[in-house]
Amino acid sequence: MPDATPDHIARTFDLRGDLDSFTRTCDAAIVGPMIDHVRDLASVRDATERLLSAAAKLNNDSTAEPSRLPGWTRGHVLAHLARNADALVNVLAGRPMYASAEARDADIERDAPRPLTEQLADVAESAARFRDEAAKPADWSRTVELRNGVTDSASRVPFRRWVEVELHHVDLGIGYELEDLPEEFVQREISFLTARFSGNAGVPPTLITDGTHAWRTGREGAPDDATVKVSGPAPEVVGWLSGRRDGSALTAEGGLLPALPPL
Repeated sequence: MPDATPDHIARTFDLRGDLDSFTRTCDAAIVGPMIDHVRDLASVRDATERLLSAAAKLNNDSTAEPSRLPGWTRGHVLAHLARNADALVNVLAGRPMYASAEARDADIERDAPRPLTEQLADVAESAARFRDEAAKPADWSRTVELRNGVTDSASRVPFRRWVEVELHHVDLGIGYELEDLPEEFVQREISFLTARFSGNAGVPPTLITDGTHAWRTGREGAPDDATVKVSGPAPEVVGWLSGRRDGSALTAEGGLLPALPPL
């Protein structure tokens, strides 16, 4: 895994990445963002049920064992998932996402050592609070504020939550892998992440393909700025982009595999 901290990875999807616009190249056609928040809410529900069913097979000892995120136990991951759901309730309700960065971190540390039954109940109950808040009549085209002044469309909040649940399920290290992620999720998450690196001067012009779809990212190429073509299976691509795999299973042509900055 590239240099990363659990904070870098865990906050990738709940506070940064202004994706007001992006495009994806798909078989020579340009496909813009299509956000169906109702469909995404259903996907969040399904992903949460998968995670809770899998985590229920743990015990107090295994919950205290390291997760795949450096410095975090599985208890930290579960605590973060619960507190993130409540934070996104705040976002939808027009309140600050977290009281402060320090309070966010302290809440995770406080909740991480709890027994498994408490962890699972908290994840389930916070997920229900998020679901209830999202069910209220609202203008889903409105702009909401996350952290550090980052704004996004309310309609994208359910997808952000879906990202949290799916990728942190993988981070628990309990048998759910990137290859198990729903195909639709993987494609959209690659689009989400390539948009994050688009225009980044530290990333060379890069064309990424999984053999079916293609995405461009990195800085805009000058005439003498060669494009690096990165290819490989979609799960490996999303693993590389999200900092969960080192990219060694990918093929780079026209240059070295780009080193991606922390998210």
